[in-house]
Amino acid sequence: MEKLNKNQINDNEVSIAYGDDNSININIFNNKILMGVVGSFDNNLRELEKISGSKIYFRGNSISIKGDKNVNEKVKEAIQYLIERFKSDKKIEKNDVTTSLNRDMIKIAKSGVSSETLDEIIKTPKKTVIPRSKKQKDYVRALKKNQITMSLGPAGTGKTYLAVAVALTMLLEKKVERIILSRPAVEAGERLGFLPGDLKEKIDPYLRPLYDSLHDLFDYEKIQRKIETGEIEIAPLAFMRGRTLKNSFAILDEAQNATKTQIKMFLTRIGENSKLVVNGDPSQVDLPNKNQSGLIDSQKILKGIKEISIINFDHHDVIRHPLVTKIVEAYQKNSND
Repeated sequence: MEKLNKNQINDNEVSIAYGDDNSININIFNNKILMGVVGSFDNNLRELEKISGSKIYFRGNSISIKGDKNVNEKVKEAIQYLIERFKSDKKIEKNDVTTSLNRDMIKIAKSGVSSETLDEIIKTPKKTVIPRSKKQKDYVRALKKNQITMSLGPAGTGKTYLAVAVALTMLLEKKVERIILSRPAVEAGERLGFLPGDLKEKIDPYLRPLYDSLHDLFDYEKIQRKIETGEIEIAPLAFMRGRTLKNSFAILDEAQNATKTQIKMFLTRIGENSKLVVNGDPSQVDLPNKNQSGLIDSQKILKGIKEISIINFDHHDVIRHPLVTKIVEAYQKNSND
């Protein structure tokens, strides 16, 4: 096997060599990075092997890739990306592995540019969030640049998560004074009846996905303190009427369950130095009369306003379990038939 030059990532950490049989051998000399890339019980390599169709072998400090020449090269670049991901975030999640073959991710690895210098990277206290598709990158740029952003698309495309991540960084950087998280209090096809407790306890079940995103990005105790001080506010959509939001980052989630009048009401709350985000999945309307949903109509009405950015996601942007992509695609296909 003929050894080539050292990898651009770090001259003392990685080297790459090509064999006469088109195989590629990656030597990772930093054991922490090596273990992070390989994963527990070699799970990361096995997952990468499954989705790429190549054969990957791990021994000592070496990862060997064997199979089709072009596929081997893509897997090599995917591993380069995972190395960068580990160095940036000190861990690798399953989503990182399943999307490491994405061309946009490979460009980051090949460029040699530190991910922190890219405009689309979101640095939060607990992790670095990297958009995993072109539309997600466009979405993050829109969240940072535009006063109002609307995103429509299926579950798992990062609509809520990325919006919460950008909002949190802006709060911590003191670019806004508070985050407001809202959604319609509409049950998903069930009648839960009377819910005990005070107002917060009654609406918490509807807002749980927003809490989940916050807890994934920020320490639980610090979130609770910011909720107590009003820096993070959780409110049902009905409680937004009559307010003017200044120095705020407000997110309306599950907007497919809001009427046209309610979305208009939310958007017209915008005040000085504020950003508003409207997220929803038109295929998951839980209103008794699905025709009452105002999300699609609002998109059509507002598309000509340059200060408002509208992003339409599809199944290619799903970043959850790979099976979610197949499920969304199947339902989408069925609705078109």
